[in-house]
Amino acid sequence: MISNERPSPYRRSAYGQPRPPVNEDTLHSVEIQIERKTFILTLKENPRGRFLRITEGVGGRRDTIIIPSTGLGEFAKQLDMMAKAAEEIPGKNPAGGD
Repeated sequence: MISNERPSPYRRSAYGQPRPPVNEDTLHSVEIQIERKTFILTLKENPRGRFLRITEGVGGRRDTIIIPSTGLGEFAKQLDMMAKAAEEIPGKNPAGGD
């Protein structure tokens, strides 16, 4: 195993016992519909700390990323910069087709 890899939560431990579930408290949650995608942003807390879980649902499939609360400020800053760049940089294929 590579030093930064983590064991899969779905794999049985070396002793044959499944890992116990981690108790998580939901602090705040919001759902956003953008085109055909649904995004669920959930601020949660467990014994290891707070984190933001971002789940993308499209066509019955779900993908999730988790951002520790210690990185939320930097994440929001970079996301804001990307939103501004998307508005300022002209697209190669305008929606109007001109």
